[in-house]
Amino acid sequence: MKRSKLRTSIQAATSLLVFGIASPASAMKILGDADHMTNLKGYEIEVYGYARLNASYDIEEDISEPTRAGDFSKINTGADEINEATGYFGADATQSRLGVKATLPQGVKIVVEGGFRYGNLRLRHAYGEYKGVMAGQNWSNYNSFVGFIPTLEFDGMPGNAGSQFRTSQVRYTSGPVSVSLEQPFNFASLIATDPDIEQKTSLPIATARLEDSAGAISYSTAAFVRQIDYDTGTQDDSAIGYGAFGALTFAASDTVTLYGVFNYVNGGDIYLYRSGDNYAVDYGYVNSSGSVELISGYGASAGASFDLGGGRSINTGVGMVEVDWDDALRDLPGSADIGNKQETNTMAMINYQWSPAKAVTMGVEYSYFMVDEVDGDDGDASRLMFAAQYNF
Repeated sequence: MKRSKLRTSIQAATSLLVFGIASPASAMKILGDADHMTNLKGYEIEVYGYARLNASYDIEEDISEPTRAGDFSKINTGADEINEATGYFGADATQSRLGVKATLPQGVKIVVEGGFRYGNLRLRHAYGEYKGVMAGQNWSNYNSFVGFIPTLEFDGMPGNAGSQFRTSQVRYTSGPVSVSLEQPFNFASLIATDPDIEQKTSLPIATARLEDSAGAISYSTAAFVRQIDYDTGTQDDSAIGYGAFGALTFAASDTVTLYGVFNYVNGGDIYLYRSGDNYAVDYGYVNSSGSVELISGYGASAGASFDLGGGRSINTGVGMVEVDWDDALRDLPGSADIGNKQETNTMAMINYQWSPAKAVTMGVEYSYFMVDEVDGDDGDASRLMFAAQYNF
């Protein structure tokens, strides 16, 4: 009687498969490479992830989120800064992660990955890829980790390149060039005094990116266009949002690496990363004549890493985003409360990281957050972080 494929797979996995450590993700790799393993020959399965503890101490008000990341929307401003409660500690392991990557003999790659940020398993990545065509949920193509300053802050710096989030998409990559059609992010909304007006999604966002390296320089540049519209059934309008970024990582020497990013967006949301309340500024607003007017802004970050040897490094940087609210302040009534909108978000940090073992990274970090509002009020917060990450 012929054994089932499942039974064959289980027996092979428990007796004949080769286990190894995959670099750089330190994944456990299962290889079907024995001649008599007809059903598994040529398959590779990698199980990867990490367990991570994050701990934070907020010196002033508590601005922490799950993973102990700092939240710009929780910073007290104006009179709320007076006599505020201070000193908050917290720790969690919700940044921990688990993923599976399968490579088939035909060259098909499949990835499914989850995380635990909000206490339950949530889907991060789920996609397949074949001959340069990728379909599923993955990092937005309007995104790059070139220019990314190494920080313990899970949400990263304001002014990072692109959206820094994942979305459903179809992408084609050829060498250093990639193009995609994506589900637009809708973290923010249109500002409208008419309660019947809500932004709707009519079309996917279109993106293009060039990412490559030359000698000591790695670079990335990308652009997107999207439609932002509303339709109440009796009234409608639309506008075209767009954005572009450039990012650079420069290995200035064997021990010093420099980072820089500039991002401009007209049509907001999370494509202008860490703008507005915390992640995403409003796309735009609907004026008194019913027309959609877009809100623009820019972000920038700069930083450096210093390799101390022995798996130790010092990393420092500053990032900011600034939003142009002038037209909205002029066109909208006082009930829109534009004066209390966050105009500028700034973060500066310095950390020390070390690796006591190959699969272990630890670090301590000081960070400073500052918010400036349209009406002139401002506020700030300082915090300390510790992280310990164990990769597999």
